Amino acid sequence: MLAKKNRPLGELAEKITVGYVGSMASEYVDNGIPFLRSLNVRPFLFDPSDLKFVTREFHEKIKKSAISPGDVVVVRTGKPGASCVVPDSLIEANCSDLVIIRCGENLDPYFVSYYINSIVGSQVKGQLVGAIQKHFNIGSAKEIVFPDIDKSKQSEIARVLRAIDSKIDCNNRVNTELESMAKTLYDYWFSQFDFPDVNGNPYRFSGGRMDYNVILKREIPCGWTESSILAVADLLGGGTPTKKKSEYWGGDIPFFTPTDADGAIFKFLTADSITLEGLKNSSTKLFGKHTIFITARGSVGKLVLAGIDMAMNQSCYALRAKSGVSHSFLFFLTKELVHHLQVKSSGSVFDSIVSNDIELTKLAIPPIDLIERFSEFAEPVFEKIANNIKENQQLTQLRDWLLPMLMTGQVKVT
Repeated sequence: MLAKKNRPLGELAEKITVGYVGSMASEYVDNGIPFLRSLNVRPFLFDPSDLKFVTREFHEKIKKSAISPGDVVVVRTGKPGASCVVPDSLIEANCSDLVIIRCGENLDPYFVSYYINSIVGSQVKGQLVGAIQKHFNIGSAKEIVFPDIDKSKQSEIARVLRAIDSKIDCNNRVNTELESMAKTLYDYWFSQFDFPDVNGNPYRFSGGRMDYNVILKREIPCGWTESSILAVADLLGGGTPTKKKSEYWGGDIPFFTPTDADGAIFKFLTADSITLEGLKNSSTKLFGKHTIFITARGSVGKLVLAGIDMAMNQSCYALRAKSGVSHSFLFFLTKELVHHLQVKSSGSVFDSIVSNDIELTKLAIPPIDLIERFSEFAEPVFEKIANNIKENQQLTQLRDWLLPMLMTGQVKVT
C-alpha cells in the first residue's frame, strides 16, 4: 500500500492563501498581467477563454494574491473544488475568487490537482460553507485529508495521469481544427456564396447570378429563398419532471440543461438523468441523436448536438433537421441564427431567446441539393469529432478510476 496514513493538506503545503477579494470591474485593461477568475479553472485544465488582464501597478498592489507556474488554484464559488495547475506560460499572473495552494517540497502540484478534483464529490462538498451560495475557502483546503505519499510516488502517479490528459488535449485540439475546417467551408459556400457552380468554379466570384432580396436587404444567389430556420428544421421545447418524485430521477435517460453546454459540439453524458416514468410524466420529450439544443436562458445561445437520445429542460429549444437536411449544415445555420439575434440585441442584454426569435428571424436558405453536397464533406468531419469526444469520455473515466488504484498500490507504476 502506498498511502499508509493521511494528513491535513495544510500541514503538507508550503502555503495556502486566497485570491484577491474586492471589486474588479474598473481594473481590467486590454493588455498587462494575466488575471485568472473561476471561469478560467476547469477540472484538470487551465482555460484561457475570456482571460482578463490588469496593470502592473495593480498587480504589485495586490501581490499577496499573485500566482506562479506550479501553483494549484481551486475554484471557490460556482463549481467549488474544481482545480488545475498554473501552467508554465503564465510566468506572472494574479487572480480572484480562487484558493491558491503553493505546494513546496512535499507535494507534486499535478498530483494535488488530480486528488482535489477526484474528491470534489465527497470531501470538498462536505467542507463547503455559506448559507446560500456554497464556497470553498482557505480553511476548507487546509482541512482536506490528504494521502501522505512520498513526493516521488506522487510524481510517478501524476505522470501516468498526465499522459492520459495529454491524449484528451490532443483530441480536443484535433476537434477544434476539424470544426474550424467545416466552418470555413460553410462560410465560403453559404456566407460568401462561393459554392461550386455547375462548372466547379466559385459561384459568386465567377459571376453567378445574384438577386437582391428586399426582406434580407442584400443579394443572394438565384434560386435561394429567404425564410426562417423552420424551413429546414422543426422547433421543439422541453420540460422538467417534478423534483418531488424521486422515482423520476437518476434513470438511464440523459437530461440536458444549459449547464451541460461546455463547448463541445456533441454531448453524450449529462449531469442529470431521468427515468422513463419521469419522461412520461413531464412535458419533455426524447430527442433523437443529432438534435440541436440551443440554450435559451442562463448561458444563452450555446449549441450542442445530442450524441445519443436524451431529454431536455425548458431553458432550451431543440431543432430537429427535416428530411434530407444534414445536421452538420443545420448546426452552422443555427450558429448564424444566434449571431443574428446577438447583433439584433446590441445595446441591450442578450439574456434569453424566445420562440418568436427563432420563428421570425429570416435567413438565406439554399436549395436542398447544395445542402446535400455540403453534408458529403461535413458529416464525416462531424463523425470524427463525435468519436474523439467519446474517446475522451472513456479516457476520463479511466483516469478517474486509476487515481485511487495507483494511490493504494493496486495498480503499479512502471
